Amino acid sequence: MPVPFHRHELEPADAAAVADVLATPFLTSGRVGAAVEEQIAEFLGLPHVLLTNSWTNGAIATLLALGIGPGDEVIVPAMTFIATANVVRLVGATPVFVDVDPDTLMMMADGLEAAITARTRAAIPVHLYGQMAPMRALAAVAARHGIRLIEDAAHCFEGARDGARPGALSDAAIFSFYATKNVTCGEGGAIATRDTDLAARIRQTRLHGMSAGAADRFRGGRYRHWDMTRLGTKANLPDLLAALLPAQIARVEERRQKREALARRYREALAGFAPDLVLPAWVEGAKHAHHLFPVHVAPHMRDTLLARLTESGIGATVNYRAVPQTRYWRDFLGEERAEHDFPVATRWGEGTFSLPLYPSLGEAEQDEVIETLARILQEHLPEGA
Repeated sequence: MPVPFHRHELEPADAAAVADVLATPFLTSGRVGAAVEEQIAEFLGLPHVLLTNSWTNGAIATLLALGIGPGDEVIVPAMTFIATANVVRLVGATPVFVDVDPDTLMMMADGLEAAITARTRAAIPVHLYGQMAPMRALAAVAARHGIRLIEDAAHCFEGARDGARPGALSDAAIFSFYATKNVTCGEGGAIATRDTDLAARIRQTRLHGMSAGAADRFRGGRYRHWDMTRLGTKANLPDLLAALLPAQIARVEERRQKREALARRYREALAGFAPDLVLPAWVEGAKHAHHLFPVHVAPHMRDTLLARLTESGIGATVNYRAVPQTRYWRDFLGEERAEHDFPVATRWGEGTFSLPLYPSLGEAEQDEVIETLARILQEHLPEGA
């Protein structure tokens, strides 16, 4: 039985919400988006949320609002999606890569502290695969050195750790509502912050630096002129896409629990293949969003396993490899640094791939994935392994 890597969970009610927006004269950022921002703020327990048209543009708007640019350094983990580093470069700053914890694959406090220099303005820890980074420890380091902390929470809308949710311990947390995310509108994102002044600046930097967007110019029955007060980008989310979000947010915990049950089932079924097949550690007591289910095998086996899984109709894929191993960043860092400075991220990236994980994945489908992977592993592992 074929099992796709991803299947979205949108329902007829979500399509109806989009149709409702189409019936209005206002398709871009307006009342629907404003209501979703309030819904997310209540969900996270934070005062300010700003919708964006992608994680990437949300991060650029945030960096611009913080005044980060040429001459500044921003610390990022070597294991993440390329966007985490790209946004730093796009505002003219320099990303400084750090290796990651060998168990969780995330930025650690000692790695952050060791990388801070006189030019460091911020760090962007990543909540990888749906699990939160150690934000209390990272926030303590950031406070001690007076640097900004921006959470890459693209994978972790519904996660928590050490009593804190994304945005509770940082200057801002940035989310993604991309097509494969746990909450999706195809392309989109959000920025959450406790900082009222920062939120006001981001409202401008997400819309070309303008003091008032289209919906704001006609509030109260009178026209309001706009001005450009700072440099910004185009990061606002239209109501047409925002309409897909409210019902999903209301269902997010129910769906997270389904993901968690499936993830536990994978872990139990695949435990017998250790140490040939390795899974990232789960942090005890944390609420995992279970965005992805990654596994790791010896790098020389990975592509063979992927090919065999694909031939068998199983949708497995490589989500991330170490960012310094991509061609652009190898050229930026130099071959010597790219090859040797990030051994944990490099090895994980060379051997990792992800298995299907979504709430509508049936047990029979998951059994097909498990049995197919087990059969292929048994064929390719050395005898007696």
